[in-house]
Amino acid sequence: MTTWTARAETAADVAAIRGIVLAAFPTAEEADLVDALRADPDAWIEGLSLVAQAPDGTLVAHALLTRCHVDGEPALALAPCAVLPAHQRTGAGSVAVRAALDAARALGENLVLVLGHAGYYPRFGFTPASRFGVRAPFEVPDEAMMAMALDDSRPVPTGTIRYAGAFGV
Repeated sequence: MTTWTARAETAADVAAIRGIVLAAFPTAEEADLVDALRADPDAWIEGLSLVAQAPDGTLVAHALLTRCHVDGEPALALAPCAVLPAHQRTGAGSVAVRAALDAARALGENLVLVLGHAGYYPRFGFTPASRFGVRAPFEVPDEAMMAMALDDSRPVPTGTIRYAGAFGV
């Protein structure tokens, strides 16, 4: 079993991250999204783009948190998350996601939102966003739009999500 380690991306990782995302998705749309988010100073938060690497230093997974808002209040969007196909189902993606959530918590962030597989993201503590009074700006199955408070003692905003412009919604 491989032991993955996680760290924040560096400038030297940009091409490898793009390669991971291109390999993990059927089109370049998600890789282009990462590039667009990286170029958006209102969305990009230094230290919240995390990679998982193999013991030899090879990057195999990526998880990205960027700024979004819920009725004007700051929140984070977890998207996209990607793992090289040869390393999927090995825990590399989970390492990257957990590291991203830990980094966000360390920065004092609280509400994290993800539109994703209802069978995958609950393992990290995500539940339907509707339980928080948060909704997507488009139609989506309730179980797929999820949220998580990183600090249960803090209130979370309620309302409609406004994603960074790069998301195109």
